[in-house]
Amino acid sequence: MKIAVLGFGNVGQKLANLFHRAGHDIVIGLRSGSSQELPYPSASFKEAVSGADVVAIAIPFTAAIEVLPELADVTTGKIIIDSTNPLNADWSPKLLGQENSAAEEISRLLPDADVVKAFNTIFADVMDKPAIDGQAITAFIAGDNPEAKDKVIALARAIGYAPVDTGSLYTARYLESMAHLNIQIAVGQGGGTNAAFVYLQSKV
Repeated sequence: MKIAVLGFGNVGQKLANLFHRAGHDIVIGLRSGSSQELPYPSASFKEAVSGADVVAIAIPFTAAIEVLPELADVTTGKIIIDSTNPLNADWSPKLLGQENSAAEEISRLLPDADVVKAFNTIFADVMDKPAIDGQAITAFIAGDNPEAKDKVIALARAIGYAPVDTGSLYTARYLESMAHLNIQIAVGQGGGTNAAFVYLQSKV
């Protein structure tokens, strides 16, 4: 499968490396176009998305909503993995109200794509450590299209996470709140970013 990762910051690098290790072909989408300095092929956002089966958004939400409208015509039928969180520059929550989420906003910008929320509750610092102390990190996943969501669940499992289906894209509102809580514990309370959520379910 060919995966376009939009952005090559901390999150983009970690996701690209994980997907590559799982055997997928990677292309990096950059606002500035291709670069010879990256370990993967790169192209403009539109070129990268056009040739990909799956697109992972790894740029900030505020940047994403600026560039995604230009990609609507090349995302028809594609799976869009939204790993963003609505944040201000200081990591404080950018409140979208109780009736919206970053994922739902992205879905409105890309109406013919299948948006799946995933990986937004995992800090970049631990993304390439899918397990902490032997316990697999939970990847919470939300989406409206069951087939698209199942593919992202399989992808999350292939890169080492323990995926949990949280339901429709509506539940991205909860996942983004979880990310805000994660940041509060890490930054506000000094817990640090070498931490992640683990969902434990009794089989009894």
